[in-house]
Amino acid sequence: MPGPTAEVPVRVRPPWLRLREPADAAARSPELVAELRPYIALDRPVVVHDLGCGTGSMGRWLAPRLDGPQHWVLHDRDPDLLAHAAAALPVGSADGHVVTVETRLDDITRLGPDDLRDASLLTASALLDMMTADELDRFVATCAVADCPVLVTISVVGRVELSPADPLDATVADAFNDHQRRTVGGRTLLGPDAVTYAAEAFAAHGLEVVLRPSPWRLGPEQSALTMEWLTGWVGAACEQRPQLVPATADYTPRRLAAAAMGRLDVTLHHLDLLALP
Repeated sequence: MPGPTAEVPVRVRPPWLRLREPADAAARSPELVAELRPYIALDRPVVVHDLGCGTGSMGRWLAPRLDGPQHWVLHDRDPDLLAHAAAALPVGSADGHVVTVETRLDDITRLGPDDLRDASLLTASALLDMMTADELDRFVATCAVADCPVLVTISVVGRVELSPADPLDATVADAFNDHQRRTVGGRTLLGPDAVTYAAEAFAAHGLEVVLRPSPWRLGPEQSALTMEWLTGWVGAACEQRPQLVPATADYTPRRLAAAAMGRLDVTLHHLDLLALP
């Protein structure tokens, strides 16, 4: 997802977001959708604020799973992603009601309670790891004041399993996790610690928190995604620990070749979080 602050913008390529969308959709927890439904009143349009919407994958997954007329408010700092998301949102809800959309070009870590005062539901996906502790504290506090369910999906937890295994897997994984916790422009990112931090923060505000696993399970049918993910995973690990560059000179092409032939399975663990008022 796009980076949360103006000082250190992080642009995520739309092709990557499109490539990962089917894996995200397959991983998200439908059980959490069932748990939030009783908290949404259907006597008026459901207003969903999608925070850091990217290309709109969350709306395409969730809108058809909710009943009633819906109005989606898409927030992002990237105008190109906003335009794509608005154009590709589903037009109908689970029971056939109309889904409408508006866009807001803004920084989701700087939203105030007034920005979300009409919300029936707040959503985000693949976002928390790019925040600092201070940013996540503000984010949670703003969401808590909205007094509605908050559904945050596909948060990394720092665990990955590759099959067949390789002795270098764990070293690369550790370096990648350190990269996610790096300090950029004076900001120390929470990385794989973010979802646990968020769960504790929501609970401290008096919300009931439910967590469910949402792993990517990548097999031969997802070889293109596996190869793209693996390239970025190893690249970030080597950026964090340059001493890994010689060791991965053979590791990376071997793993990519195995993925291309459908002989590498990857389980990338995430958690979905639901906070209920």
